[in-house]
Parts: sequence; C-alpha cells; structure tokens
Amino acid sequence: MKPLFPPRLLLLLLLSAAVVSAHDAAGPTAAGPDGLDPANLYKALNKDKVLGPHEKFGNPFGNPDDFKGDKLPNDIGTPLFQATDLHEFVGGPAAAPVISPPVDDFLGKFELFTDNSGVCAMHAIVLPNCDHVLMYDATIWRISKILLPNGQCRVLNETTGEKDCYAHSVLLNIKNVELVPLELHTDTWCSSGGLTVDGNLISTGGFQGGANTVRHLDNCPKSVWREYPSALAAPRWYSTQAQLADGRMIVIGGRAAQSFEYIPQQEGTSNTKPFFFDFLQQTTDPDENNLYPFVFLSPDKNVFANNRSVLLNPNTNTVVKEFPVLPGGHRNYPASGMAVLLPLEVKTEDPNEVPDAEVLVCGGSAHIDSYTLASKNMFYEALQDCGRLKITRPNPNWRRELMPTSRVMGDMVILPTGEVLIVNGAQRGASGWGFARDPNLTPVLFNYKSPDKTHLFRELTPTTIPRMYHSTAVVLPEGKVLIAGSNTNNGYIYDAMYPTELRVEKFSPPYFSPSRADKKPKIVDGGCPKTMTYGQQVTIKIELNEKKVFLKNFKVTMYVPAFTTHGVAMNQRLVKLLVKDAVNVGEGRYDVTCMAPPSSAVAPEGYFMLSVVHHMLPTEAVWVQLK
Repeated sequence: MKPLFPPRLLLLLLLSAAVVSAHDAAGPTAAGPDGLDPANLYKALNKDKVLGPHEKFGNPFGNPDDFKGDKLPNDIGTPLFQATDLHEFVGGPAAAPVISPPVDDFLGKFELFTDNSGVCAMHAIVLPNCDHVLMYDATIWRISKILLPNGQCRVLNETTGEKDCYAHSVLLNIKNVELVPLELHTDTWCSSGGLTVDGNLISTGGFQGGANTVRHLDNCPKSVWREYPSALAAPRWYSTQAQLADGRMIVIGGRAAQSFEYIPQQEGTSNTKPFFFDFLQQTTDPDENNLYPFVFLSPDKNVFANNRSVLLNPNTNTVVKEFPVLPGGHRNYPASGMAVLLPLEVKTEDPNEVPDAEVLVCGGSAHIDSYTLASKNMFYEALQDCGRLKITRPNPNWRRELMPTSRVMGDMVILPTGEVLIVNGAQRGASGWGFARDPNLTPVLFNYKSPDKTHLFRELTPTTIPRMYHSTAVVLPEGKVLIAGSNTNNGYIYDAMYPTELRVEKFSPPYFSPSRADKKPKIVDGGCPKTMTYGQQVTIKIELNEKKVFLKNFKVTMYVPAFTTHGVAMNQRLVKLLVKDAVNVGEGRYDVTCMAPPSSAVAPEGYFMLSVVHHMLPTEAVWVQLK
C-alpha cells in the first residue's frame, strides 16, 4: 500500500506540528504583543534545524564563511533543451525570439539613488500617500547597515542579556533618500504581504517564530510593527498573499503547508485550522517547485493559482476549474519564474462586466532538479519562454512567446502604460544561496498589445549591478522603477561572488525619453478626486502640450502597488478604465472623463496609483482610494 505522504514530506509535516506544539508550549511573557515572547521562540522552532533541501546551513544566524567553502572553479553550464525538444505549446509551434525597434534612441536609464538602503531589500512595497518604500529582510542575521534609533535594542535572551540593536526593516524616502529604521521582532525571512483597504500593510509568515505570524504596520508616519506570532493556523514560509473581491486576504502554500487560509479580519485573533489544498500536494516534488505560488484575483471573483493552474472559489473553498498545464518546465520557487496578471481593460459601463483576464508566466527552469544540481555546481540555463493564458475564456490554451534572453529569479512589474518591465535575475541556475550564475543585466520591455510579434519584446539599457537572489523591483508614482536588494549569501557578506547589495537604483523606462519630455501630460494640482466609488463618472484635469488630440490616444490606468519578494509581485494589478471623452478647455488643458472600475472583482477596494496616458506617455501618478 502506497503511504499517504512521501517520507520527506512526512518529516516536514511532523516538523510543522512540532513547531506549533513548541509555539503553544512556550508560555506567555510580557515581551510579545500577544503575550508571547517571539525573541525566544527560535529555540524551540529551530531545535533540530530540519529545513528541507533549501537554505541548509550549520548556523541559523549566519556563518560568514559559508560561501568560502567552495569557490566553484569548475563552473558547469548545462544548455537548455532546444525549442524543438520541448513539448510544444497548445496552439502552435515555438517562434523565434524577436526584439522590437526602438521608438527613438532612448532605451531607458539606470541611476544610483543611494548606496546604502540600511537593510538588504528582500521585500519591498511603496506605501500610499507617503513618499516612502518599505523594505525589509530578516531578523536571523542580527545585523544590517542601520541601527535602531535612540539606542533601542531588541532583547533576544532576558537571562543572558543578549541583544540585537540593528534595524531589519526601513522606510526609504523616495524623494530625499532619508531612512527611517523600524523595529521587527518576528522573523520575516521569505514572508508575504499586501495593503489593506486603508493603505496599511499586513505581512504574513516567515521563518522560525515568524512562520505563523500576522504583522500589521500602519502607513507612515505612524509606522510601528504590531506582531501576532500565533495568528495563522499553519506555518507560512514561502507563501503567497492576495486580496479578494470581498476585501479578505488569502494566504496560500508555503514550506510543508499544502493548504490555504484567510488572514483574521480582527487584529490579534487567531485561525484554528487551515483549508487543505490538494492541488499543492499534487504539484510538490523533491525540489519543492511549487513554493511562492503565483496567485491572482480573477475578475469573476475566483482565485487563479500557478502554472499548472486552477481557479479556486474562495466562498466555497473548492476548485472550480483546472486549466491546461504550461509546458516547458518549472516556474515556481526555487525554479523561480515570474508572473503577472496582464492589464484588465474595462470596455463598457455594465457593472457586471467581466473583462478578459490574461496571465503571463515567464522564465524559470526546464529541469525539475535545477536546485539540487545547482547545489552540485551544475547550473542549467534558465527558460527563455513565456506562456499567456486567458483565464476567463471557457476553454483557453497557453500561447507561447520567447524572450530575447533566458531568465530565472527575475521580476516583472506593470508600468502605467500597461507595458510589462522584466528586470533582475540570472541566466542559469535556481534560487538559493549561490545557486545561480550569469546575471541578466538587461531589462526587457514587453508590449502585450503589439499587433505583431516584431514589437513584443524590446531590450533596454543594461545595469552594471547584478540583481540576483533576494532582489526586488517597485513601480513608483513618478513612473520610475525602484530596484534594490540582492543577497545570495547567508548573512551580510561583502566579499562573496555576488555580495550583499545595499545600493538602490531608479530605472527610467523609455517614456522618459528626453526628446519627448515636453509631450508628457501632467495631472494638475487638485485635478483628480482622492476617492472614487464603483461605476462613478470621473473627470481628470490635465495639462498637455498638444494642439490636436484624439480620444483613442488617451488611457487612464489604475495600479495596485505590488508587494515584491523572490520574483513574486503579490496583488499587482493594473486596470484600464473606460475613457468617455477628452475636452480641450483652453491654454493647454484638457478634461479627461472616464468611468471608475465597475466592481471589486475588477479592482478590489483600496489605494491605486492613477495615471493618464497619452501616446504612451504617462503622467506622474496620483493616489486614489477606491471604496
């Protein structure tokens, strides 16, 4: 008789049970916000150091000599299977990679924003109405490049007096580079997050005492972490968090967690049990290539998950549809491809409209054992292909595109124009400490609306800074992209092959071309309402240096800021509104009339960055709350 669980999986499940048991047995103290002392939980939670195949190390708080044990002099590159050897996508054979000609000679620009982010940006998100990006890594290393203010220290052991006086999360001012250190207690290593309706952050999961934690952080200037280490029913390490149409937040997957659950809506309360998700158990493998699942809210209110894809009904907690498998390889952590929900385009005033929704999945590894073999100094070439699937169609099939270069551990962000920017990552290997080679320094712009394949992909100006494991990318209101992080090491280590990276760059996409600067539209001060209701007609006042305009050249887009980590951009969403009119009101000013999103399934309640786009040139975004 076949056992219910493979031996290794059973071991991990037993460990998870031991973690919960140890957590419950720890007993209350005055230190933790919910009566628990998170600083001491690591003793029980890390007693045996059973970590599965990833992130194995001898010292859970960092061994600076780990990387020196093997300098990998015989670096082996294993080529990707040729396209003819891959299972062909349903719908036609593979096409040759193509790059579009530039609109002009400007292919974007990197600029160094700061050489010290304080903490290495493993996680990042821009906060509404705040001019700050929140960045954090993990508490386990007990070191960063910024101290807590006013001599504050985190007490790790009350008996010995051991302390940690470093900050592990910061607010970075995106205008003047000022850093505000914030104190964290529970370990956020490889955690998940997203914004509430009010623009505050909710963070979930992590490592050790952080695995079952829900954290709340109010938007600046009242940013103080509130942490509840027993709020989740299952440990969530490498899980994904997503907002639903009804405002709830779902957390799916994680190490040894074939389940999902909903974040308690009342702060400080705890879930009693998760919902078993057989789909995750079916898709696990020895390298665990289903961690950090790709999760998107479909405009039909269901939840899309992963490249072997299903729709989950969050009201009945059942799978209502399974899609064809995306062939060619493996896409989730540690194979670590990238995914976005392409822009949703609203075309009517019907409040029940369900716009076409298309998921794009790019990169990853063709090999199920890419992580394991990377640990043996063999680095497979990453996948070069992308798959597109229209999840709202009755019987959709994957459509294949090929990027100009292969990529693993990359980031994909949606620009206000609706184009997708692909940055960061490597061309060989897998996620993990030292498990990737050949940094992919060249950003790629993907125009999914291109009428022909010759304009789908466009390679842009490369950076000089490798952005490998633990890198992030965040779209800013100004339209630039903040790029930070990269720490392929067990600790803050600066003499490694790819050192811990604290430099932060801003990337200006091609719409910042100097030759077109005078044609960029601008939303006038007070020219856009700060709040919207569903289906509301809205007029936005802009300045535009054009003598003659056509309605078809205008777009109004609303973007949900993504929580980015490990190549996953949680909750990222761009909605193209229905534009009804654009009226010249004199002196280079126009009134652009559009309709707010029709429903919370198309655009959940919360904060959005709204931009008016004319001829693919966007305004600086303004913050709008939809409710």
